Amino acid sequence: MLGIEHLWCAMATIDLNLMHSFVAVHDTGSFSRAAERLGVPRSTVSRAVATLEESLGVLLFHRTTRKVSTTTAGASLYDRVAPSVNSLMASLAELPEREEEPSGTLRVTSTVDLGVTVLAEAVKRFTVRYPKTQVEVLLSNTLVDLVRDGVDLALRISLRPLRDSTLVARKVGSIAIQLYASPAYLARKGTPRTPEELQSHDWIGFRGAPQVLQAKPGSLGDLGAHARVTCDDMSFAREVVKAGAGIGMLPSFSADAEVAAGALVRVMPRWASSTGAVYLVHPGRKHLPPKVTAFSELVHELLRQRPLAPTDKAGR
Repeated sequence: MLGIEHLWCAMATIDLNLMHSFVAVHDTGSFSRAAERLGVPRSTVSRAVATLEESLGVLLFHRTTRKVSTTTAGASLYDRVAPSVNSLMASLAELPEREEEPSGTLRVTSTVDLGVTVLAEAVKRFTVRYPKTQVEVLLSNTLVDLVRDGVDLALRISLRPLRDSTLVARKVGSIAIQLYASPAYLARKGTPRTPEELQSHDWIGFRGAPQVLQAKPGSLGDLGAHARVTCDDMSFAREVVKAGAGIGMLPSFSADAEVAAGALVRVMPRWASSTGAVYLVHPGRKHLPPKVTAFSELVHELLRQRPLAPTDKAGR
């Protein structure tokens, strides 16, 4: 009989696939049938069992041209390991990340404004289309460390190409940043027509937003230098502008509905920032889970249907 101490020491470095092949041969009584069960060539099973026998220093099967039978040592080993091997292989096969259909929990992050504008609809479509999934959304205006915080995917805005060797970024849309004010503010302070007139107006600043707006020709310069109000949330900036506190620079996707409703007015429409881009970002890795790939494609599909910028050509 195979000694338990010898078995314990030998098993410490044995490949699980070797044990899986051994159990399959014992169960089927044949190397060929074991190979069929495992979906591999017969030679692969034969080599696996031979390697296991060499590692343990015992013969596990008697082989003849007609029959394969388990030795006493093989039967002893089977009784000890088969339940655990079968249970472990079943657990591995059922891992959500290994299924072809997206499943498991997807952790995704974005800024608050993008979350409300894009992610809410994307999450709804995703959970309806893939019923085995759950989604955890982290909305934050600070940059989330995807690897450290265990986040699968981020939706980010940037005015320049993202460069990070540890992350993979895919452009899925464009944004246009423009000047807006409320009708009440313009009635009180007047409507600026030139960059010089704009300098005397109250300015609503957003941390991290571009400060220089461009037109042909010329530049408005650093508007944030004399901001009356500065904040770090684009939705708050929009509400302050809508309330009549001053002129603010907002992404068109955040202000379009308010313009249509008459709550905001586009100021100096010839002027806009350099167009930024929306990126889907995920940690760089070889085996991307189906849930991440599926959600990425769904967001890309959504932004083709509902562009964030009037002239958005991304993905077309």
